Amino acid sequence: MTNPPPGERMRAEIAAQPDVLAGLVEHRSALAEVAARIAAAKPRFVLFAARGTSDHAALYAKYLTEVHLGLPAGSVSPSTTTLYGAEPDLTDVLYVTVSQSGGSPDLVEATRSAKARGALTVAVTNTGDSPLAEAAELAVDVAAGPEVAVAATKTYTATLLSLYLLIDAVRGGTAEAVADIGELAAAALAAEGVDEAVARLRFADRVLTTGRGYSSATAAEAALKLAETSYLPARAYSAADLLHGPVAAVDKDTAVVAVASAGRGGDAVREALEVVAGNGADIIAAGSAAADVPATLRIGLPTTAEEIAPILEILPLQRLAHGLALARGGDPDAPRGLSKVTRTR
Repeated sequence: MTNPPPGERMRAEIAAQPDVLAGLVEHRSALAEVAARIAAAKPRFVLFAARGTSDHAALYAKYLTEVHLGLPAGSVSPSTTTLYGAEPDLTDVLYVTVSQSGGSPDLVEATRSAKARGALTVAVTNTGDSPLAEAAELAVDVAAGPEVAVAATKTYTATLLSLYLLIDAVRGGTAEAVADIGELAAAALAAEGVDEAVARLRFADRVLTTGRGYSSATAAEAALKLAETSYLPARAYSAADLLHGPVAAVDKDTAVVAVASAGRGGDAVREALEVVAGNGADIIAAGSAAADVPATLRIGLPTTAEEIAPILEILPLQRLAHGLALARGGDPDAPRGLSKVTRTR
């Protein structure tokens, strides 16, 4: 049996996302019991535990939680439990652990500890029989199907959508905003400008990604994808944080990938991009508001409710990472030093 061409696994999983997302919406009733348990518990705040790509999905969920549920939300450091033995009181806390594999020992241990200290624990994972799903009181299956490429693509967007559907169900929503998410995702994957962006970034030495609000998660995930597939030193900043110092290091030799979608976050990112453009940076803007911000290249996407945009924004940027890895002579299916499941303690 011959091996597939370089990047074929990642390419196929990127292409599968419209069907995966449409299927999640169709079967969203599977989340009803978990949502009902959360609503009945009336948590006083929400904590998210995650690593890597899943941590970016958790950042997205943090925005959803605070904006749509009106609950304070934060990101925990599993090592405070696994390395330092901290035992904070988690009575009446909702503790959500996000992990596509559900196999990292530190996340499993931290979840067990949170449950023992009074939290209602929920595992959000693509592996229903994982140690994490068994450790948590409740579990959400993101139903992306097997993902064999090392770089997470379909599990990331499926996790975003699962978290949106869960939080929407907790607040009694009808998921109307994502009714046609499969069609929107197909349109986002077909967006023009990605091949030109690959050509512009092929010889880049450093890349900065930025976004604001919900899109901060997209900027973080895009930087990770570029780093792990193309070995580019990519750094993500919130557009607000960018103006608090790092913008001074941006010049004509800096490539900037900016995420700008219709809404308050897209409006807020414009100010930072005006400063970045003034420094001479090469700006690639992606999103439904890409036409409204300073940029040298724009990748336009369908307009949606702002809280849905991150599910679509990352799609052309996954294509960018895939294409750039191949253009630079690499294989995005075999990034050096990485494996599909990362086990930390």
